[in-house]
Amino acid sequence: QVLLVESGGGLAQAGDSLRLSCAASGRTFSSYAMGWFRQAPGKEREFVAAISRGGSKTYYTDSLKGRFTISRDNAKNTVYLQMSSLLPDDTAVYYCAAGGARGNDVYTNGRQYDYWGQGTQVTVSS
Repeated sequence: QVLLVESGGGLAQAGDSLRLSCAASGRTFSSYAMGWFRQAPGKEREFVAAISRGGSKTYYTDSLKGRFTISRDNAKNTVYLQMSSLLPDDTAVYYCAAGGARGNDVYTNGRQYDYWGQGTQVTVSS
């Protein structure tokens, strides 16, 4: 019911910042909880961050230690991932995902999401 397209990835040096964007099609964006996941070379996909449909509730994986911030602009049908103090271990393909939500739900499991983008590559060098 929704198409997701990520952008904003690229090359960065350790310590740099990047902002990823995920643009959604349609007029029902505000009905979906959104999340970001990543998959590093040779690793399984892992959860990064989630945000409720209204944007008032967020949740992050503990390993990021506050370096990443998820936000959304429902008027623009876009969710963002602000990435700061990047590390080489942040190198991965980053995916956004949308899931049907009730109230202020946030989802941390990939199986809880219904739609996925194709991903954007982030490469961080030391």
